[in-house]
Amino acid sequence: MSRKHPIISVTGSSGAGTSTVKHTFEQIFRREGVQAATIEGDAFHSFDRVGMRQAMSDAAKKGNNHFSHFGPEANLLDRLEAVFKEYSETGTGKTRHYVHDEREADLFGTPPGNFTDWKDLPGDTDLLFYEGLHGAVVTDKIDIAQYGDLKIGVVPVINLEWTQKIHRDRASRGYSTEAVTDTILRRMPDYVNYICPQFTHTDINFQRVPTVDTSNPFVARWIPTPDESLVVIRFKNPRGINFPYLTSMIHDSFMSRANSIVIPGGKLDLAMQLILTPIIMKLVEHKRRSL
Repeated sequence: MSRKHPIISVTGSSGAGTSTVKHTFEQIFRREGVQAATIEGDAFHSFDRVGMRQAMSDAAKKGNNHFSHFGPEANLLDRLEAVFKEYSETGTGKTRHYVHDEREADLFGTPPGNFTDWKDLPGDTDLLFYEGLHGAVVTDKIDIAQYGDLKIGVVPVINLEWTQKIHRDRASRGYSTEAVTDTILRRMPDYVNYICPQFTHTDINFQRVPTVDTSNPFVARWIPTPDESLVVIRFKNPRGINFPYLTSMIHDSFMSRANSIVIPGGKLDLAMQLILTPIIMKLVEHKRRSL
């Protein structure tokens, strides 16, 4: 953690909804005039698209049918930790971009499935913002969580997460339901060992819970809407959180535990704005005072 160069990380698995949370952070940054350097977790994968297929094939030949982007072998976690450390100490570092599709290919001038070159993060930023799979990961070799000043977990209940992933990958990436299902099954050991444990290190978790039947996500015709869900917001340390204010501002919300508030799914953006804006501004204020 660093008063001079704070780091915010948003962590969740593929299909969890971290991109939606990222959009809310961007709104807050823009409204409050916060200059953020941004890192995407995909930038720290070890392999491009072709290389990943080959790595999976090589692993399968050795009897490992669970090689996935969720695990450390497929990611440059040591390099990600080094960037977090460097930014926390100096406000600098390097990142790159993984190009997912043709739209991004036109934007970055790099074919889909490849990485752009490594580049310096912009100078003179207020904070570093990370969104991806491993923003709070801790293993016997690395500890990325130690550098986060604000760590956010995005964790829908598992059937909803799978439903969102299946629909996203079919719609935006052209995958079949069978292909996405194979991916989910292959990633399960790494999901259990490297994704779930991060949510014990996060400061705030947002967990969306559907209020409609999602018992078989592999045949679901649509994703439950925000109004068809609740969101459980858990604070690791509830000290300083004004729960009476939040429940008064967010209609139909209630406290489920001393550190948790439950809100209607359609109020998630409002809740994030109310909760996160003062925390972000406090980090920025401390940074500016320290300088």
